[in-house]
Amino acid sequence: MTANEELLIGLVSISDRASSGVYKDEGIPALEEWFSRAVATPWRTETRLIPDERPVIESTLVDLVDRHGCHLVLTTGGTGPAPRDVTPEATLAIADKPMPGFGEQMRRISLEFVPTAILSRQVAVVRKRSLIINLPGQPKSIRETLEGLKDGHGTQIVAGIFAAVPYCIDLIGGPYIETHEEVVKAFRPKSAIRPKAS
Repeated sequence: MTANEELLIGLVSISDRASSGVYKDEGIPALEEWFSRAVATPWRTETRLIPDERPVIESTLVDLVDRHGCHLVLTTGGTGPAPRDVTPEATLAIADKPMPGFGEQMRRISLEFVPTAILSRQVAVVRKRSLIINLPGQPKSIRETLEGLKDGHGTQIVAGIFAAVPYCIDLIGGPYIETHEEVVKAFRPKSAIRPKAS
């Protein structure tokens, strides 16, 4: 893949009430705002607002990866223990490979703020050449999960999950992603770092 290939990101907000118009979805706007600050590589999104229905979630994820060719798919919502929370099951059902480290790190970050983070069941998987990650539903939690925790001087205390996303996408055959390091610094082994385009 070339360094200038456009990154295609699928954003899926999963909510019965938001998808039926009861209230305004906040997940997709929060993600688009975060990407506008964090990612230096050219990117665009395919967005979906859908209900908490496992067949709909599964078909949406398959469509974004198989038909639209998304390199990265992020979902928000539906990861708790309630009966209607089925996002992790739907995600695992369409996976080629589970990526358990993402879920472990997301819970680690959230546990710095709330003890109920242990109730979250977020997962990440690879399907074909796409990385799919379940994120929390609240904009503040989305940002904390992606960026991690910094002290008052801006020093990283706990790494956010997005630091590992660009190298994961390298490994599965996607475009080379560069970030704005003041928001999140992409981590790669030295051998995988490309010189910056002049």
